[in-house]
Amino acid sequence: MATSIHLSPELEQRLDYLVSQTGRSKAYYLRQMIERGLDDMEDYYLAADVLERVSVKARRRLSRLRT
Repeated sequence: MATSIHLSPELEQRLDYLVSQTGRSKAYYLRQMIERGLDDMEDYYLAADVLERVSVKARRRLSRLRT
């Protein structure tokens, strides 16, 4: 799937430098960054969702115990 993104001049410059120093393609580094970033985001947001559900259940149980 082809996707396009707009990078700030600073980010593009940093990416260009990395590419020139390593010989790997921009696409390689962009894929790596997306994969790692997506892994981190999934971990964070899925954990936050579970935590919220657990907190809601815990509050309900405490509420029942108090009455």
